[in-house]
Amino acid sequence: MTAFYELRQYKVLPGKIDEWVKIMEDEIIPFQVSKGMVICGSFQGEDDDSVYVWLRRFESEAQREALYKAVYESDYWKNEMAPRVPDYLDRPNNVVTRIIPTGKSTVR
Repeated sequence: MTAFYELRQYKVLPGKIDEWVKIMEDEIIPFQVSKGMVICGSFQGEDDDSVYVWLRRFESEAQREALYKAVYESDYWKNEMAPRVPDYLDRPNNVVTRIIPTGKSTVR
């Protein structure tokens, strides 16, 4: 199976984008990378402060499941990160899309 990606599109609450990007770059991304996640990119909207997008890569569904468990079932995530997320994101409007590279994609 070809690797797949998770395109995570978040709606950030008004006035919170700068704080959210700092949390992502200083805390969430380094923590997830330390657990084995491959983070391919982190983006914010150029003209829309409610837009935050990031991209993760997985080699297989089994790897994704193991990494989800390592991150989201950890005490750090449950006690330190998860309680803070609702202060920054309009979670019902977040969209997570699994995507696969096309035949001529440079990110295969």
